Amino acid sequence: MRLFALLLLAALSLPQRAAAAWPERPVTMIVPFAAGGPTDVVARIVGEHMSRTLGQQVVIENVAGAGGTTGITRAAQSAPDGYTIMMGHMGTHGAAPAVYPGLKYDPVKDFAPVGMAAGTPIVIVAKKAFPAKDLAEFVAYARKNGDKLNEGHAGVGSVSFTTCSLLNSVLGIKPTRVVYRGTGPALNDLVSGQIDYMCDQIVNLVPQIQAGTIRAYAVALPARSPALPDVPTTKEGGLPEYQVSAWNAVFAPKGTPREIVTRLNGALLQALADPATRKRLLDLGADLSDTASQSPEGLQKLVESEVARWSKVLKETGAAAPK
Repeated sequence: MRLFALLLLAALSLPQRAAAAWPERPVTMIVPFAAGGPTDVVARIVGEHMSRTLGQQVVIENVAGAGGTTGITRAAQSAPDGYTIMMGHMGTHGAAPAVYPGLKYDPVKDFAPVGMAAGTPIVIVAKKAFPAKDLAEFVAYARKNGDKLNEGHAGVGSVSFTTCSLLNSVLGIKPTRVVYRGTGPALNDLVSGQIDYMCDQIVNLVPQIQAGTIRAYAVALPARSPALPDVPTTKEGGLPEYQVSAWNAVFAPKGTPREIVTRLNGALLQALADPATRKRLLDLGADLSDTASQSPEGLQKLVESEVARWSKVLKETGAAAPK
């Protein structure tokens, strides 16, 4: 009996000893999108600094597909030992349940939140010849001519699709929604004037906005972005109800020891406090103002609110996939 008790005690202490020794080898961060996109760039910048803090390299692994849900599904099913984490975002942990009825994970229940990394603000943009000089005129024109407009997006479940679903809902319009294989081809057609408008992440749009090849009407944040200081906010432009950011956050699989989650969060916070890392993110147009969601508890609340928000928006606009 005594031997059994000793063996049981030893077994129970294994997770604690493993957590105390962690990390003893590189940590894989799954990014559920292709290399070079906004989420991938944020992950690489943050992961580089986290590597220095943890004393082991954070290795980025890109697993793209199905609006990011392929990579997140794989990460969610990984061993909860701290050696596989992921960079989720607004789509994978907010809109996905409404878009993918067969989703193999629950964003609210199947993860150990670590913390918010950075938001990538959404910008309302239109072709250069669009007949509106500012956001107020854009809103008025869209509400009067909504059924005649063409809106481009990168496919159902993409950030451009989801965030413009919200904009269309706020404006009460039903434009023709033109599907592209990515925001790159959609942006090319916006520049050439073949579509009328888009909603997309600031990281993808800054070069074209600065070159004057497209019109930028507003950034969907409470404050202006340092990357586009001349572009007003939606609040300034008279559309305060349209506030949205394609946030990126670190998660671990459900069951990851609390001690490891705490260390991951500490490494993330050190990265976000580092002046050089912050500058790199801000230069991209990233938003670092959501400090409340930088804690595991704050991120959990954000995920819960985002799932509820996007389920409602996508259902109201008819964009949610049928059950």
